[in-house]
Amino acid sequence: MSLSFDPSSVALPSGHFIGGEWIDATGGIELLRPSDGAAFAACPIADADLVDRAVTTAKQTLASSGWARVAPRERTLALQRWADLIDAEAEKLARLEAIASTRPIAELMAVDIPVTAEQIRFFAELADKEGGDLVPTASDSVGLIATEPYGVVGAITPWNFPVNMAGWKLGPALAAGNAVVLKPSEMTPFATLYLAELSVRAGLPAGLINIVLGDGRTTGTAITGHPDIAKVSFTGSTAAGAAIMENIARTGIKPMTLELGGKSPQIVFADADLPLAAGAIARSILGNAGQACVAGSRLIAAESIAEELASLIAERMGQIRPGPTWEAGSGYSPIISERQIGRMESIVGAAVARGARCLLGGARLERPGYFYAPTLLDAVEAASPAVTEEIFGPVLTVQTFREEEEGLALADHSTYGLCAGLYTRDLSRALRAVNRLQAGTIWVNRYGRSRDHILPTGGYKQSGLGKDLGREAYLANRKSKSVLIAI
Repeated sequence: MSLSFDPSSVALPSGHFIGGEWIDATGGIELLRPSDGAAFAACPIADADLVDRAVTTAKQTLASSGWARVAPRERTLALQRWADLIDAEAEKLARLEAIASTRPIAELMAVDIPVTAEQIRFFAELADKEGGDLVPTASDSVGLIATEPYGVVGAITPWNFPVNMAGWKLGPALAAGNAVVLKPSEMTPFATLYLAELSVRAGLPAGLINIVLGDGRTTGTAITGHPDIAKVSFTGSTAAGAAIMENIARTGIKPMTLELGGKSPQIVFADADLPLAAGAIARSILGNAGQACVAGSRLIAAESIAEELASLIAERMGQIRPGPTWEAGSGYSPIISERQIGRMESIVGAAVARGARCLLGGARLERPGYFYAPTLLDAVEAASPAVTEEIFGPVLTVQTFREEEEGLALADHSTYGLCAGLYTRDLSRALRAVNRLQAGTIWVNRYGRSRDHILPTGGYKQSGLGKDLGREAYLANRKSKSVLIAI
């Protein structure tokens, strides 16, 4: 059976989801489909009063349901039921996501939705396996480090992988015994709303997950500054992360996890397997049309193999299947908005005007919607915005080096340190580079996350604070207290 569908045939969730109920709302931000530019819905904006209602509901639900105090295995089983329902409702979730977002329906069904269910199960299993510690103290006392949930966690997710990012936030927070008030991106809210509805159908207490829609300026600010939000988790741009830190500092100190921007290097040494490297690099910049914080957008290649490698990458980058996200055969994503594609055009145009060679692409694709051709820029100045700024699109720049240290120096970015890739057959060189690179995640002879959810993700420098995924994400949703008992 084909996965293709008519976007006008899908009924979209309407309003906010608080306490297990739909809260009617009208008007707000007009939404345009990235695949064809057509207006199709509006996203309401929750004000501070509605956010307060959601937070109060979450707080009351924690108290009345005893979610934080139940036997940990009960939380595990409840979350596993939710994950099973996510799998069962995969097609509806995928359709809701495909209409508004940049994610093709086939990729949603094959990757995004099943991975989200996997992530929920992963964190569910930590609920009864991670606890406090008995620590060594003097013989006349017993020392304990006890952990407990924060209470209500405020979460804000981006538009590029909406369901996955919701899973990143909801899974560890709920498994650790918290309730959540979550704001999805105003551009892609629909699948996240349905995800919350499924949690209630799976038996999680209504009010444990509350979804409020809106923008960052109004709704996001109200969430991060609310006095009863005990912890904040955000994925998005570095600029937005800085604004959240400022708001938290102004309204009351609280812990936060911030997964922010990146401008990640991919270093290819002369001894690398070039076809392998070319395939990995091309996939990293073509995936979601480069609209990922981990996109490997800076190729740093040994001078002796740079031309051959660029040719192999260009060949692979040219093999795309653009199309509406609701058609099963589509394999290349649109850009999220006209504003974003315009910014991309400006940065690429400026780089070419300053002497960069456009080996591939460099323009919109001539078709409906916001599609931009995969672009390969060679001989780009180190100070060019194409090299220094996060473009968030399918644009790969090429820089070359002769000596190992020169390549590693080029890889070091003054602002970002989210991810890095390196390609070599020399294990000693790989280990030297791993020690040298300033990045929270490093991939060797591959690029991109696997389905090993035990590996945490998070950046150095202005690419973020704290970790998502892994055991670290669960622990980040619990606070600890030291206990010393005299015998």
